Amino acid sequence: MDGLASARARGRVGGRRPRLTPDQAALAQELYDARIKTVQQIADLFGVPRSTVYGHLNKATTVPRQPKKNRQDARP
Repeated sequence: MDGLASARARGRVGGRRPRLTPDQAALAQELYDARIKTVQQIADLFGVPRSTVYGHLNKATTVPRQPKKNRQDARP
């Protein structure tokens, strides 16, 4: 912990760098919210997997594309 604290004091940060820049993440959010492109199309646009796009979407404001089906509604 002392080593991590001294590294932070020198301005170093740990962890992996994000794949999408903040500008790319904002554009992905706009495209997703406006329903212009699917998550797969956004992922192909930036050359990343779909899971990366989902990781950069704002979970608090993002509305799911399709509502989840109620199990009782699916039965005949």
